[in-house]
Amino acid sequence: MKFAEFARICEEIERLSGRLEMTEVISRVLSGLDEIDLPIFVQFVTGKIFPDWSPLKLGIGPNLLYDAITLIVDGTRDDVIGEINRRGDAGLAVQAILEQKKMARRSPRAATIQTALFSQELDLAEVYGKLEKIARQGGRASQQEKLSLIQSLFQNASPLEGRYLARLLMEDLRIGVGEGTIRDAIARAFSVDPREVEHAYQARNDLGEVAMLARLGESALRNVHIMPFHPVKMMLAQQGTIAGAIDENGTVAAEYKYDGSRFQFHKVGDESRIYSRKLEDVTDALPDVTRILEGATTHDVILDGEVIAVRDGKPLPFQAVLRRFRRKHGIEEMQKEVRVQPFVFDILYLDGETLIDLPFIERRARLMSALSDHVAPQVVSDDPGEIEKVYQESLAAGHEGLMIKVLSSPYTPGIRGKNWLKIKPSVDTLDLAVIGAEWGEGKRAHVFGSFLLACQDQGELTALSKVATGFSDEQLADLYELLSDHVLSESGKEVNLEPFLVFEVGYSEIQESPNYECGYALRFPRFIRLRDDKGIADIETLDGIKERYLRQKK
Repeated sequence: MKFAEFARICEEIERLSGRLEMTEVISRVLSGLDEIDLPIFVQFVTGKIFPDWSPLKLGIGPNLLYDAITLIVDGTRDDVIGEINRRGDAGLAVQAILEQKKMARRSPRAATIQTALFSQELDLAEVYGKLEKIARQGGRASQQEKLSLIQSLFQNASPLEGRYLARLLMEDLRIGVGEGTIRDAIARAFSVDPREVEHAYQARNDLGEVAMLARLGESALRNVHIMPFHPVKMMLAQQGTIAGAIDENGTVAAEYKYDGSRFQFHKVGDESRIYSRKLEDVTDALPDVTRILEGATTHDVILDGEVIAVRDGKPLPFQAVLRRFRRKHGIEEMQKEVRVQPFVFDILYLDGETLIDLPFIERRARLMSALSDHVAPQVVSDDPGEIEKVYQESLAAGHEGLMIKVLSSPYTPGIRGKNWLKIKPSVDTLDLAVIGAEWGEGKRAHVFGSFLLACQDQGELTALSKVATGFSDEQLADLYELLSDHVLSESGKEVNLEPFLVFEVGYSEIQESPNYECGYALRFPRFIRLRDDKGIADIETLDGIKERYLRQKK
């Protein structure tokens, strides 16, 4: 497939408003792709370069994109940024810039231009190859090499290709295609059951690979198993109540809710790796956790758990354990400064067998047999008073609250549902993406003073609230440092940001509101903490917001 054809398909999809129409267009395309282009197209059309489990990350910020565009035009970097600010979209700005360049080539002056644009047509696989090469760059020369590779792509891009190439480099295609749409399109294209597609995706965490399997038929999808060192998304919980959980399910399992960081531990033979909630390999940062878990089992396993920071046997705040996850140097000294303790509460794989379809009560029994220590304590009961007692014990011990789990439930990677419920005191909180900001005033005029937050809806980010309270001056300075290289465009005091950061935000209630595109707003939002252990895929969905709103009304 030529990249120009991919761009035309994206333009067609971008004009559509209905998910069914998008699914129809994409399914027609999928059925005609060969084995090389099929997995690439599936990733690209959702705005991703690599599957979530892959260790490869593109590592391109807006500034590198602006530099690359500047190299292929006659204007300055300020001209490029000015065009982006006017358009409010890097893709549309790049398209306009390349249109202007194309017009300039038609004049006699064009003969003096040394860089020839549109010298050869781009192939989809060729674009992927260069993006993969960018992701593999390292060392001192990496930025310059990345810049050269991006420049070479834009030199051969038409204006329309430039629009989607720029967005792809930012991994935000802005055409409204989410994972659900792609899963339905795969099922339709290859006449397979959407449930089989969903199940295979949960096990492999790679829609491109799933599309290839669907092409072979339902039997290939059914034979998919979880693979060690190929991390899957972690099962998620939604908010609930003790009484509601018991009324609906009867006997349930109750566990402490730890204020730490989720991890996934993979072990086969003598090899072990640890992955974070964002599926990043953090083995080198947590050698002590690796040793502890290796010593607790002789089996080949994939375990799900939480690691907390401790001092004198008491849990430390969430930020303490994050210091360990972030650490790349001085690991030995950091182990002494921040001691950590793992708690394992689920098992996904045991000695070659995939366990995610087993009921939780059976997985728990397998976990207890496979792990000699560090299994999270659990109480099973249908007595609200007994579960409440566990909840109060958790809070008294310094933990965050309680997890309630349905005994009959399977493990559903990446799914947030009623099978896992979290019970926390006081203020309700949401995890939301930071998509914009406004410059502060007075002594905060040199940093961002408020932030625009979004939930996700079918793969697209939709604005929900602004938050301006709960920040210390030091936190605002740190956030500015984190975000300043990720500014997409500016208009007056408002700044559009590349979405990559997640805030946990408290609120008093959810209200219907015409002020935000999602139709809701948060009353009295307040910044709680930065969740850099979470990615954009982990934020609250619009369906979740609606459910909270209805529950609140009751």
